[in-house]
Amino acid sequence: MNTATVPTPVQDVQGDNRWMSMHNRFVAQGKRREVEVLFIGDSLVQQLQFSPVWEKMFVPLHCLNFGIGKDETQHVLWRLQNGELDSLSPKVVVLLVGTNNHDHSADQVVEGILAIVNTIEEKQPEAQTVVVGIPPRGQNPNKLREKITKINQSLASKLSNEPRAVFVNVDAGLFVNSDGEISHRDMYDYLHFTAQGYQKLCEPILEEVQNLLKTFVKVESTSFDEGRDLN
Repeated sequence: MNTATVPTPVQDVQGDNRWMSMHNRFVAQGKRREVEVLFIGDSLVQQLQFSPVWEKMFVPLHCLNFGIGKDETQHVLWRLQNGELDSLSPKVVVLLVGTNNHDHSADQVVEGILAIVNTIEEKQPEAQTVVVGIPPRGQNPNKLREKITKINQSLASKLSNEPRAVFVNVDAGLFVNSDGEISHRDMYDYLHFTAQGYQKLCEPILEEVQNLLKTFVKVESTSFDEGRDLN
């Protein structure tokens, strides 16, 4: 059985019930917010809302962020099947998840992501889904990057004929330089993004979302400070 496709809540191993509390907050937010664009996923989505990129690019589009750190596909699937899509009507849903599915093969992760897309389509039949490719990770070339490449290639193929879903590939070359390294100036821990990294990641996402909304929001080009050296 592919557990990446089985809706599963996160176990409360710390004892503070934080994950379920966040899920319940998202459900409550959906009941009181007018939302045009909904972002769903793991920490790569969650931390975006604390970046200046979120304020500049996405707040003008009436966006809501349902990201939870460390979530895997099966966790997002559970959340969406248990209320997070029930009380709002977004025009666009942006999905980024899968980098945390360490115990699953590339094919299993793809199946998990497609199961989420199917759930979005069932619960939000008028919405368009933007599936964002998983970004590369790790300072140097590694097996996880190879797995991510397989996942993204498969998703691009399987979503190519989906009328209500589109795949936005993350060009690894945006983050991986010629010697195969990822800079801490783009990903401070070689997984999570700096403001500069989010700018690179989100420009193609914003373009696709705008196309789907048939709305143009002028976003001035921003050059973020590379910041202090974290090494």
